[in-house]
Amino acid sequence: MPDFYVGRQPIFDRKLSVVGYELLYRPHDATRAGVINGDQATSQVLLNSFVEIGLPRLVGERSAFVNLTRNFIVNSDLLPPEKDQLVLEVLENVEPDEELVDAVRKLSNDGYRIALDDFIFHDKLRPLVELADIIKIDLRALDRDTLEEHVRLLSQYPAKLLAEKVETPEELDHCQQLGFDYFQGYFLCCPRNIKGRRLPANRVNTMRLVALLQDPATNLEQLEAIIAQDVTLSYKLLRYLNSAAFSGRKQISSIRHALVYLGQRAIKNWATLIALADIDDKPSELINAALIRAKMCELLARALDKQDRESAFTVGMFSVLDAMLDTPLQDLLADLPLSPEITEALLHHQGEFGCVLQTTIAYDRGDWEHINCPGVADDLLSDIYLMAVEWAREMLASMPA
Repeated sequence: MPDFYVGRQPIFDRKLSVVGYELLYRPHDATRAGVINGDQATSQVLLNSFVEIGLPRLVGERSAFVNLTRNFIVNSDLLPPEKDQLVLEVLENVEPDEELVDAVRKLSNDGYRIALDDFIFHDKLRPLVELADIIKIDLRALDRDTLEEHVRLLSQYPAKLLAEKVETPEELDHCQQLGFDYFQGYFLCCPRNIKGRRLPANRVNTMRLVALLQDPATNLEQLEAIIAQDVTLSYKLLRYLNSAAFSGRKQISSIRHALVYLGQRAIKNWATLIALADIDDKPSELINAALIRAKMCELLARALDKQDRESAFTVGMFSVLDAMLDTPLQDLLADLPLSPEITEALLHHQGEFGCVLQTTIAYDRGDWEHINCPGVADDLLSDIYLMAVEWAREMLASMPA
């Protein structure tokens, strides 16, 4: 049996809360993709998600979107029983004949939710549209006028509309205006275009704080003073370090105690994350993405026997900084006193941590062809990703509001 990567892409509602994840599986060698047929791929998705890994580790209590081939649709006994969490995606290349429509109707009556994947309207698809709970429209497959016509035609049906491959905040705005209910794509980690505008005051203050926290020249006493003078930050940091997420460690009684016990780099990173989490108009999934990337970079650095694992953590965390502050990463890094190794990894995916960050971002997006981390076995890479996802969930649950 070939090795498979496991990945997931979040699906958001109109408030940018995560409602589910599409589960993404590909063979580790992209050249073998052509010999893996759809039934084998679906089998691996279901086997790994529901048996080998377990759905709670992958999606928690949220929905899991899974692509189905015709064979799995017409043979419903092959499907797992988790009807409340499972969304069955009917692929665009499935012929909607009478047998197929009857099978989809039976799945719907049995309690499964039905989604139509990469949907392009055609009269022969009307029976499926009438049964669908969600219709997914690929923004890359339609021009703007055709997209608007699709929304108009589909608005007469009860199905919710999901915009796929939303890659910029501007595309998100347009789809929200058209009335889409759900959104999927890379837009969350893209900064908005704010050319000609200055950062809002609260974000300027955040950047100043982050710059002070990350300055290598800041010694222990100065770092303690920086954190202590921000009452909210020091309170949240101490509360966080004493939460269940850090269970097993001794009680942290002060900022000085935290710095001595956990080390300056660890405290710099946690204080930075808490400061970024306080930006008030960004969804929590951005912090979740920062946590996953930070932990995965750290674990990859450990697997590669790199000594400076805390810098790898910083690289992963800062890879979403442009989206957090709606400013190009190059401009932000110009104002941050980071080491050349960290800056080179963030801007060019080069240097000591370059392949670590590139692999982490590619895995996070399900972009399997650009995963490049020699020295890390395929099964270990999947384990590292799952450990990072689980760790981030625990940390986010304990992060103070």
